[in-house]
Amino acid sequence: MANAVEAGWHGHDYQARFFWIHASALRDPEKTHVVEVSYEADGPKAFDDVIVRYDPPRVSMSSRRVSVDFHQIKYHVTLGGSFGYEDLVNPAFVGATKFSVLERLKQAKSTASAHSAFTLVTVDAFKTGDPLGSIVSSKDFSLRMDKLFDGTTDRSAMGKVRKLWREHLGLSKDEDLRAVLEGFHITSSQRSLEQLRDEVNLHFRLVGLVSCNNTVEFRFDAAARALKSSGRSTFSRLDFEALCREEGWIRSVRDDKYLNVAIRSFGDGPGNRLDATPENTLSLQHLFDERHPHSQQDWAAVVQPKIVEFLKGVRQRAHEVRLFLDAHASIAFLAGSVLGLKSAVKVELIQKGRAGVSTWRSDDGVTGAEAKISIERLGDGDETALVVSLARSAVRDAREYMVLHLPAVGTLVHLESQTPAGPRTVAGGEHAATLADQAAEAVRGFGRSGGKPVHVFAAAPNGFMFFLGQHREAMGPVILYEFDFGRSLSGSYVPAYAIC
Repeated sequence: MANAVEAGWHGHDYQARFFWIHASALRDPEKTHVVEVSYEADGPKAFDDVIVRYDPPRVSMSSRRVSVDFHQIKYHVTLGGSFGYEDLVNPAFVGATKFSVLERLKQAKSTASAHSAFTLVTVDAFKTGDPLGSIVSSKDFSLRMDKLFDGTTDRSAMGKVRKLWREHLGLSKDEDLRAVLEGFHITSSQRSLEQLRDEVNLHFRLVGLVSCNNTVEFRFDAAARALKSSGRSTFSRLDFEALCREEGWIRSVRDDKYLNVAIRSFGDGPGNRLDATPENTLSLQHLFDERHPHSQQDWAAVVQPKIVEFLKGVRQRAHEVRLFLDAHASIAFLAGSVLGLKSAVKVELIQKGRAGVSTWRSDDGVTGAEAKISIERLGDGDETALVVSLARSAVRDAREYMVLHLPAVGTLVHLESQTPAGPRTVAGGEHAATLADQAAEAVRGFGRSGGKPVHVFAAAPNGFMFFLGQHREAMGPVILYEFDFGRSLSGSYVPAYAIC
């Protein structure tokens, strides 16, 4: 019984922290379109855990704007859960006894505005090999209608999904099912309870509110419970400001010197819309089919010029930048190249990942062990490759790629951590900058002459890649490579673009 009670507490705290992240936008002068945030308020049944309203409506990855986001939050104490398309017709999946999440979605769509979006937020992962994982877009976590409604019969893989959902909802036609699913998003494998604590602290700090660190009790959990008990669940901008003053959450000195800037090539999830204003956001998601550009040539012909132009504009109007990068490693490197050491722009990076969210600066005092550097001769070629193994070991895949496709590479420089690679290998900003310094010095000192390019294969946090990119001028010409994690192309590395 004690474990069940504790699980219930954690579930409420998880939902509350999700609410605080969105509520922080009510105090952001750059987010005036966020006009109301509700916590377990009146709304469509099951999609009323957190509700966010916008005026004017926010932009989305589709052609339509969204005036309200409805969220259903499903939390488990452990991260071992998984689900597939059949679970969406099972009421028990969302802790119910009568209605499934799809039935609740159908009910909600019948009463909500046509400009509404509905998001299932869960810490569970998609079942390996289940069709559901293949139809959820990494761009905005919506269902890919082109893959689900692919014109096949009910006997096909996608046909079985459509048939089960259609019959469960009492629908006779695929067109009716499509109408129910439009605007439905599923964000799986979401952050842990502790990571949401970090995100609340970050978002509160960005809008001039106090944070809560180094205490067992997270004060904002108790505040949410008190609000629930008193019946206060819906907050306008004025309401939230009044609450912050009542609770004494407003910092006496507010740090407004950094301009929030975001670059996104993937990951337009529920929290990412709070990063930066539209004019300070570069969204490249429409150029990609999940993790890959629509055409391989688009890396150099389209993606690279847009990033350079955008960041040159940022460089002209701001000397202190807070950079949110939900983007490929090669984009983080390019950002560092444009905002290089000679750019006179001070940059702090918002580093997100399995280890949580944190702010990284090259002088933040968070240090760690130096990396190990090894040199391997692959042949007689006069070009150099830099392989970075910090988030995972990248050297075997990179070596195999070079042997097959890069005969001119004769020297492989491998930078790896003293400890096994993983999400916590890089401790913070100063540590990342130090490791980047090591990597840049290594390729300057080995095997590079006559303007030959350095080929970069990296499994590393974007913060490290940004700091490495700041050394690009000293490194000489560089060619970046991305790994095909989804195995939708080669299952190996693919070149992105060259920076000269």
